[in-house]
Amino acid sequence: MHFATWIWSLEYTSVAISTLLVSTTPIWTALYDSVVRKQLLSGPAWAALAVGVAGLILVVGFTVTRPPVEGHEAAGGALALAGAVAIGAYFMLIREVRDAYGTRAIVTRTYTWAAIALVIAAAVARQAPPSFAASQAWGGILAMAVISQLLGHTAMNAALRRFTASAVALTTLLEPVIAGLLALAIFSERLTPTALAGGVLILAAIAVFLREESLSFQP
Repeated sequence: MHFATWIWSLEYTSVAISTLLVSTTPIWTALYDSVVRKQLLSGPAWAALAVGVAGLILVVGFTVTRPPVEGHEAAGGALALAGAVAIGAYFMLIREVRDAYGTRAIVTRTYTWAAIALVIAAAVARQAPPSFAASQAWGGILAMAVISQLLGHTAMNAALRRFTASAVALTTLLEPVIAGLLALAIFSERLTPTALAGGVLILAAIAVFLREESLSFQP
């Protein structure tokens, strides 16, 4: 669900906006801990939450559309947020079993079931794989599998053995910044000043959550 909704969101909004909204996972994991696990948020954390919500409103309301689908900025934002919630739920699930299973066992089962689910979804949607001659498409798939998935998300799974779900999610703080700069350089994507201001507010809110986690968690 994380990858499916995240990649889907790129049809409706910019790379920078999509990556920024996907990086709001720490907000949702902290809210889960507060509501379900009764771990009360501190005053600064609640203030950061309010700032983050304000930033979300600015970002979603003032996005820059990308072809081929225009006029659906809200849909792109909603899909990106769904991706953030999905990876947050995954972190919560892994937290419950990290002591019973090693990192290799967890990622092997996760990646296998995720691949099966996405293959079934593609078959139902009648989305055929790229032709073998489409080297650019297969190169992108290989890069996502090896770099983003095998290296990036495996490292996150390993980190969950020593840090909380919110703290691990916060390690991606620079991801939207780097993605936005790359999108500007490669695709000439630009953001409105209002959307950019909203992004700064969201990053500030996430930074506060990181600080609160570091103060309250003892590995």
